[in-house]
This record gives sequence, C-alpha cells and structure tokens, in this order.
Amino acid sequence: MNAVLFYFLLIGLVIFLTVQGLLFAGHQLKSPALEFSARSIASFTALILVATYGTIASAILNLYGDGGLGQWTTARAFKWTMLLFTGVWFEIEDKKDYLNSTRPAVFVGNHQTELDVLALAHVFPQYCSVTAKASLKWWPFLGWFMALSKTVFIERTSRSQAVAAFAKAATQMHTHKQSVFIFPEGTRSYSEKPDLLPFKKGAFHLAVQGQVPIVPIVVANYSEVLNLKRKIFRRGTIKIRVLDPIPTAGKTKEDVDALLDETRNKMLVVMEEFGVRKVPGTAAVAANGPAKRMQ
Repeated sequence: MNAVLFYFLLIGLVIFLTVQGLLFAGHQLKSPALEFSARSIASFTALILVATYGTIASAILNLYGDGGLGQWTTARAFKWTMLLFTGVWFEIEDKKDYLNSTRPAVFVGNHQTELDVLALAHVFPQYCSVTAKASLKWWPFLGWFMALSKTVFIERTSRSQAVAAFAKAATQMHTHKQSVFIFPEGTRSYSEKPDLLPFKKGAFHLAVQGQVPIVPIVVANYSEVLNLKRKIFRRGTIKIRVLDPIPTAGKTKEDVDALLDETRNKMLVVMEEFGVRKVPGTAAVAANGPAKRMQ
C-alpha cells in the first residue's frame, strides 16, 4: 500500500512540475494556447487523482454508514488541488449560510463549461449528491466514485426510468436527509455573455415530489477565464451567489412550470448583475444586451 501511495504521489508531482513548466513558458512567450494546454492537462490530472481518492474515501465512508459525505469530502480535495494546479478560485456569497443550513434541498445551478465541476467543489454542502447520465457509471475511477457516493443516475433515453430514479431520490432525500444538486439547463451553454439555456423540469418535479426547497446558485459568466472556442484558460477568481430558497411545501405538479420560471428569472437577474468576469489585463466584455426572461 505504501509503495502504491508513493508512486501515486510521484506521478502527481511529475505532472504538476511539467504543467508548471508549460505555464511558465506560456507566460514568457505570451502564448495563451500553451497556457490553455497546460491548465487543461492539469485539470484532467487533478480530476483523475481526486476521483481515485474519492473512490477510496467513499468506500471507507460507506463502511461507517456515512456514504452521503463522499461527494463533499472529494469536492473539498478537488477545490484545493485545482487551486494549486491552475490558480482558479470561486468566491462564494452566502450571507445566510443556506449551503449549510438548508437540508434536504434541491440545489440548482447554471451550467457553463467543464469548469463547473470546480464550482461544485466550492459550493457542495455536506450530505449532498449530484445527478448524472447513467452512462457515466461505467467510467473508470470517476464512475466508481459516483456510484459509491450516492449519485442519482438518470437514463436520459427512457422517461420511465428517469421518473423512477427521481422518485427514488425523493424518498432518499427524506430518509437520509440527502440533498441533490442539479444543472436544470441539462447541458453546458458555453455562453460568452450572462445568459441561461431553457430549463428542463426534472429538478422542479423532484423538489415538488420531495416537498423540499429549491436553492438557486448562480455562477458568474467566466468566459474570460475559460473559453474553449478561443483556447483561453487563465487563472482567476469567479463569483458565486447563493440565493434565497424557494419553498415547495404544498405545491403539486401543476406548480412546476411556475417554480421553473421563478427560479430561472431570479438567476438571470443575478447573472446580469455579475456581468462577465473580467480578468486583469484584458479588455472588458459587454453582456450583449439583457438575457430574455420567462414571462
């Protein structure tokens, strides 16, 4: 075991030093593409390292009946690993401590790029799990970790299986006081302005089924930190705001559309307030007009 741990850490150190060398070269040569490649390699490496740790940690926590903490402890490890590897940080505004005081709940957030995994690592509360497409269950390391840490797997090609998964999740939310985090857009937007894709209804049906509050979480548009189209990946600090919970007590499936519109509109207001995250030394980016709200 000690030998395995030694080689594991040695590989991580070698990759870390290689990435730092590439970042230094990119900075000296003023090559955004080289910095993009270096931070992308660093992010993938951090994900594999932490997913491996998470698999082991979740297995041990399950033995002690605390499997619900698996994603929280792994998220914290990823947060600090990514700060070390990439220099990216998320600054959370949660004045009333909703992340730690609201349980169980359905947490919903905007979905921009692959970097949202790091945003999750910063906001993820204890005893919370994510939803994911069922195919991820079979991925080495990442899938094993997700399966051990109470992830709600959704079969997107089958409505009946998706409904059954949400019904099971609603039951677990009360029996284990386990919250769930969902990206209601359903896919990444890759938007360069403060905007949201149309929301899917799954998160809101789940909240109504479980009669638990919806807690919106808004991440500022960070296209000037990570932009896959322009091959930009810079260090930087990105704002996150946790909004007031939206109650669902007494609501039924007939209220789902209204809950969806209310949540999306409140999130859009904050996104427009944030604007686009400006990185020092770059030109300011306009929001290209207000995003469209639901009526």
